[in-house]
Parts: sequence; C-alpha cells; structure tokens
Amino acid sequence: MTHADAGPPPIRTAGVIGAGTMGAGFVQVLALAGVSVRIADASPEHAEAGRGRAIALAQAFERDRLMAAGSADAIAERTVAVASPREAAADAEFVLEAVAEDPEVKRGVLAELEAGAAEACILATNTSAIPIRVLAEGLRRPERFLGVHWFNPPQWVPGVEVIPGERTRPEVVSRVREILVALGKEPATVGDSAGFVGNRIQFAMFKEAASVVADGVATAEEVDRVVRSTFGFRLPFFGPFMIADMAGLDVYAGAYAALEKDLGPRFAVPESVRALVDAGRLGTKSGGGYLDLDPAEVARIVAERDALYVALSRLVAERDAAADA
Repeated sequence: MTHADAGPPPIRTAGVIGAGTMGAGFVQVLALAGVSVRIADASPEHAEAGRGRAIALAQAFERDRLMAAGSADAIAERTVAVASPREAAADAEFVLEAVAEDPEVKRGVLAELEAGAAEACILATNTSAIPIRVLAEGLRRPERFLGVHWFNPPQWVPGVEVIPGERTRPEVVSRVREILVALGKEPATVGDSAGFVGNRIQFAMFKEAASVVADGVATAEEVDRVVRSTFGFRLPFFGPFMIADMAGLDVYAGAYAALEKDLGPRFAVPESVRALVDAGRLGTKSGGGYLDLDPAEVARIVAERDALYVALSRLVAERDAAADA
C-alpha cells in the first residue's frame, strides 16, 4: 500500500463502525484512497483510540517504508472519531460494520446504522462467518445491504469476499466491487453460506491440522513447517483447482483412495474428481480438468510457475538469512 492520491477517490464519504484491528485497517485503506472517514465504536473514547491507532500504525509503516511519506498525515486529516454509529452513517455513501462477531450485536448496530443513513447509502458487514441472511433480518432496506469480508490485516491482504444477501440488488454488488477495485483490492463475489469460501476452507484445513497433532503424526511446529514449505508455498500464485489440475486428477483420485483406506470415508474421492477422471479430463496433461486450458496456455503457466517459485524461494532464503543474522 502506498499513499494513494494518484486518482479520484472511489467515494467521498464512508463510515467505519468498530475501532479494533480491522476497523483501524479500514480507516487506513479508505483515507489513503482520498475518502473522508468517520469512525465510531461503543463510546467516543473507543472511537478516538481507534483513530489514534490507525495514525500511529501508519507512522510505523512509514518508518518501515511500507507506506509512503505523508500517509499518517493524510489519515489524520481525513478521519474523524464520532460519538455514535448513527453519526458515522450520516451522509456516508458507504458504511462498513466491523463489530463483535455476534449476530445479536451486529443486528443491533446495523439497525442503528440504517436509521441514521441516507436512503442511497450502501451498508456492509465485515462478518467472517455469519450468513448475510441472518444479519439482514429486520433491516428496512435489505436491498442495499451485503457482506464484504476482508481478511486480517486488511491493509495488505488483497482478497475481499463480496456476499450478496437474498434481496441485495445487483447494482449494489457491482458498485461495491468497483469501490474495492479502486481501493486496490481483489473482490470475489460468493454465495451466502456460513464461512463463505475463505473461512470454510481455512477452518476445514485447521481442523485436519489439529487432528494430525492429536493423532501424534506431527507436532504443531512440524505441521506449520510442512504446510508453509509444501502446498502452502504454492498458494500465493495458484488456487486449489489449478494446483489439482497441474498435479493430475488421476493422481488425486489415487491419493484419495490411499487416504480413505487408512483414515476412513471422510477422505473418499470427491464425486467431481471421479466424474472428471472417468471423462478423461485429468488436468493440464489432458487439456483441462476443473479448468479449461489450451496447450499454449498450459506451457505459459508452467513456465510462469517455475519462475515464481524460484523468486519466492529467494525471498524466503533472504528472510531466513536476515533472521539468523
């Protein structure tokens, strides 16, 4: 992230509700894009503390050259702490709620925000797992409400899940995606299921990691080492379906068979894998599996993959050398 004054702001005004870690990050992202931000929390004191945290963090980021010079001053100039969520929503074009991950707490705050916001305001929740349909209950304008799930730390993680509710208007989804792109983020529109995509997969992986430790297969330290240096090493560049296609879905089917034999039916071959293998769609070696790829595209991806892995290996080696120094 840099001091983002290169172009016009995606919106003029925004409200951030919740002055914790995520809220402070949202303040930074919005203010550095030229947006005037009002931040609120349970009390004016908490809101002011959150504003101060956003400024102090930006000062530290400037010292570490993670943000451009002047970033902290821009955040201080464009952000004001207010007394209540209702005041934060007044005149805001976009309001981002980031309070405690509790449905009752969120519904209460969202109702207050809706009461104070203009009719055209877009109201978004940063819930990480609660279905949007649950949080939309009782809202008078659910068509202008949706989920916008950022990942911590929001200043640096590019991906944001956009989750429409049952009554969210398509133009609201499109507008939010435009705002996120202008903020330098990479939005993905996903369905309204508990945990959405990122946390549904992430928490499933963590549950299995905990089982590996509980079964005595490896320590927590060794699990982290394996994940970080093997399949996790590939994840900055490729998602699970591209990785599976590059490995070969017939290879995956064989691996699942071995896993199921030793660990039980929870590791049975997924039906979609079996169907693709039976149809001869084995991945990149057959022109596509889950993904459709022509041979020229496969060659380009493989060459790019190798160059990226070498570059990441060098970065990791530099980090390790610095840690040992």
